[in-house]
Amino acid sequence: MTLEWEQVIVDTRDPQMLGRWWAEALGWVIVDDEDGVEIRPSEDRLPGLLFGNDPSAKQVKNRLHLDFRPDDQDAEVERLLAHGARHADVGQTGDEPWVVLLDPEGNEFCVLSSRRGA
Repeated sequence: MTLEWEQVIVDTRDPQMLGRWWAEALGWVIVDDEDGVEIRPSEDRLPGLLFGNDPSAKQVKNRLHLDFRPDDQDAEVERLLAHGARHADVGQTGDEPWVVLLDPEGNEFCVLSSRRGA
């Protein structure tokens, strides 16, 4: 049996808004926006993210989150904050080499230490 990782599903109250937010934040393309919004790094590249409709509000810390390793952590955090992300407090000590942010619906994601500093 062979498996290919197709996508990660993100439940959201507003798939159109959040899918487009992430597409812009990552510089990815929207490959489908009929039943939710599917985005990928490029049309033919996997895995992608699929934003599906779930009317319930997020209530607790995500059990699964995305990590991103940038070339420049400080610049990337500032860019994402300007794009509408917010800082998150999930119990960090302040000594972590990553920054925890929230997307517009409150989903946590991390910006790891810079590639050139790693």
